[in-house]
Amino acid sequence: MNLAYQDEQRTELINGQIVAMAPRPSTNHNLVAWNIYSIFSFFLKGKSCTPFADGADLHLTEDDVFVPDMMVVCDRDKIKRDGVYGAPDLVVEVLSASTAKRDRGHKKDIYARCGVREYWIVNPDSRSVEVYLLQDGQFALHDVYTLYPNWMLEKMTEEERAEVPTTFRCSTFPELDIVIEDIFYRMLD
Repeated sequence: MNLAYQDEQRTELINGQIVAMAPRPSTNHNLVAWNIYSIFSFFLKGKSCTPFADGADLHLTEDDVFVPDMMVVCDRDKIKRDGVYGAPDLVVEVLSASTAKRDRGHKKDIYARCGVREYWIVNPDSRSVEVYLLQDGQFALHDVYTLYPNWMLEKMTEEERAEVPTTFRCSTFPELDIVIEDIFYRMLD
């Protein structure tokens, strides 16, 4: 069943129920999701792992078919014409007010239970990236990376500013340095 654009309404199957996704994602939501996809698409060019932008169905259980904002799949056997079947290596959800509870609750639990190794929750409003890593079948918060506004940086001491990370590494691809500013590039205030 292709749920991504069923009857022109974007839906997901969550816990056995067909659920409408947020009406239309905001401009900032789209920009952030596209920026993340672009980072991985460029990095993975010529490599065996495949990044997917929003719109690809992810079949995890009989009752759960999600449409993540971005995912990376390294096992090509999981990729079929109508979507991905099985746990991706990395899943990214960009928060919307109407989906935040599901992204932090049921979807996060299902991603962990099905074996997704790394899960990001990206918040365009706070310009933050929460990185969760799978440990003993559950996600543990690894770190939170934030793009601080200039006014906040100006109030910090030089030592405090020096401690603010501007890049981080994806545990799935430790050789990839991700510039936090690149995730939120072109966002509207």
